[in-house]
Amino acid sequence: MNNIINLSFPVTGTELWADHNHRLCAAICTQLPELHELKGFAINTITGIPNKQGKISLTHKSRLLLRLPVEAIAQVYQLTGKTLDVGGYAIQLGNPELQTLKPVESLKARIVTIKGYTEPALFLGAAHRQLQQLEINANIGIPANEQGEPKRLTLTIKKKVRGEIKKYTIVGFSVIVSELSAEDSIKLQIHGLGGKRRLGCGIFCPNITIYQGRREYDAKAVIS
Repeated sequence: MNNIINLSFPVTGTELWADHNHRLCAAICTQLPELHELKGFAINTITGIPNKQGKISLTHKSRLLLRLPVEAIAQVYQLTGKTLDVGGYAIQLGNPELQTLKPVESLKARIVTIKGYTEPALFLGAAHRQLQQLEINANIGIPANEQGEPKRLTLTIKKKVRGEIKKYTIVGFSVIVSELSAEDSIKLQIHGLGGKRRLGCGIFCPNITIYQGRREYDAKAVIS
């Protein structure tokens, strides 16, 4: 039985680092430390407009999407109205919208990371094996970037080790999974692929395209 839902919080602020996932996780867990241990909890990247200089501008459509078990709604709802310090930028969370997971034929994850697989072909093979382990039969691919190459993304994590700040880089790829049955679509949204769910990795959402002028854009590419 599906007991996983989304809470989508409106976000008020000016801008954030584009690579804000680790800082966001720290800010949320500072408010609610028990979320560190909450099974099935995932934190998606806050949406915004990238400025190509390492930051995103927040808009009235910017949202923080948290995926969590139904039983934890009251616990996570406590974030409503909170102001978070995300790497030096202040954001305020509004009243969240509860969203049930809906089956759609095509899903996209902004970034999926699988330890030890940083080359596109090997990564796709590993991702396909994970789909098979979940008994999901579907097509999987990596969208191209502006240069026509597989869309590779990195996340930088800073950790204090014995009093010294060290940087770690996580390598992953954007992933689209299509031709999903209704059952498999829900299953993929619940389980995801790869690791680092609290850092925005492996979280699948509907792959929707929007039209602007004479060109089509992938919605996640424009506002993520």
